[in-house]
Amino acid sequence: MSDPAELYETDFFRWTQEQATLLRQAPGERINLPIDWRNTADEIEDMGRRDLRSVNTLIGVIYEHLLRLEHSPAADPRRVWRHTVRRSRDEIQRILDDSPSLRSKLSQRWQKEFQIARRNALDGLEEDGIHASDVPNTPPYSQGQVLDRTWWPANRHGHTS
Repeated sequence: MSDPAELYETDFFRWTQEQATLLRQAPGERINLPIDWRNTADEIEDMGRRDLRSVNTLIGVIYEHLLRLEHSPAADPRRVWRHTVRRSRDEIQRILDDSPSLRSKLSQRWQKEFQIARRNALDGLEEDGIHASDVPNTPPYSQGQVLDRTWWPANRHGHTS
């Protein structure tokens, strides 16, 4: 285990996981305090999971809007989609700065988040005349591209923004 005070400041997610483990061990140490150790540990652990869920949700939002930016022939609301991607990338970076160990967890739900995002993107794309068969079933963008604040997919209809 790491120094808890330092870890709290440098990697919140890892701190939550380690503290939850220690709290679960505490009842075996016969500490005579009326603390609900198991549920307290679960709640602390869930604090870390909340950040992971947030990052996963933001990845889905980014995927959805990147798919729209690439496949939609519509001129509007391209600026709004780009703004949403930028904000989501920035928020992910803030979370990863606070909890760097979360980065290793990102690939676990990559495919699932893409499938959810694809479904959401298709709702709008089908209105633009884009068929589901025109949008890939597997993630067309790498993790690096999705998180890269400067990367954008080329639009299939010639839009530049």
